[in-house]
Amino acid sequence: MEQNLSLYHIFNTVAEAGNISHAAKELYISQPAISKAVTRLEQNLETKLFVRSSRGVTLTDSGKMLYEQTNAAFKHLKQAEDTIKKNKKLGTGSLKIGVSTTLCKYVLMPYLEKFIKLHPHVKISISCQSTYQTLNLIQNHKVDIGLVGESGRLENLVFAPIGMVEDGFVATHDYLKNLKKRHPEAASNPFEYANLMLLDQHNVSRRYIDEYIRGNELSTGQMLTGHILEVSSMDLLIEFAKIGLGIACVITDFVKKELKEGSLTTIPLSLPIQKREIGFTYLREYTANDALEAFISFCRKISTP
Repeated sequence: MEQNLSLYHIFNTVAEAGNISHAAKELYISQPAISKAVTRLEQNLETKLFVRSSRGVTLTDSGKMLYEQTNAAFKHLKQAEDTIKKNKKLGTGSLKIGVSTTLCKYVLMPYLEKFIKLHPHVKISISCQSTYQTLNLIQNHKVDIGLVGESGRLENLVFAPIGMVEDGFVATHDYLKNLKKRHPEAASNPFEYANLMLLDQHNVSRRYIDEYIRGNELSTGQMLTGHILEVSSMDLLIEFAKIGLGIACVITDFVKKELKEGSLTTIPLSLPIQKREIGFTYLREYTANDALEAFISFCRKISTP
């Protein structure tokens, strides 16, 4: 079939032109080369395709049947070429992004807003779940790229950091004041008596905090002896903290407004929690995708100081 493709192209051009000399001019090859190609195709198919005369060529019944198919095939190929060129010009395509709800709201949204203005024809889908689930989706080719916190599980993946985040414990002034009224000892260590609100143990942020607690002699036992409320969303942690439900461990970058206006306050720690990186990650050997290429290039540019 591959050997015959050029022959079919020549045949189709001759059939449309109705004349070998006209077809030769259109294809920029000699008339003898055209005649030789037609003869070869006829030999391959073991049938006569044209009746030759001084006025040109006429299709035989077999030639007519073959022309119906080649004409349709080359029209489809032309349409495909035109569509590809149009898509390339418009910058169309699809992009699947995996991200946690929190990072989507506070970090990804500004990136998407700017990217969409530059590439309005790209179809974008967002899959919101934990970092570990996002990494699995990338490995299984279910999403193209993910926005995650650095987790150490980046085999076969490229991690492109875009910034640092800092974890901390926050609560309302009223909650802390009432906690001290109930437990005067809470003035020196509120964690022992507070309702401590954390992300569930499947979350990367929670595991990072657990490692911090275990790795530092930060009254570890006392911090974990109070009542612990686990939730799956940092947004819920922030909202629970704002209504005075307890002390929440959150990414403090995401509550700057609340901290500035005083609706929340940070709980001082004797040993600060080290900042950690967040960034986009994708397969080191990913499937060619114009939209993904454009997004990676865009993220690199926007993340460059």
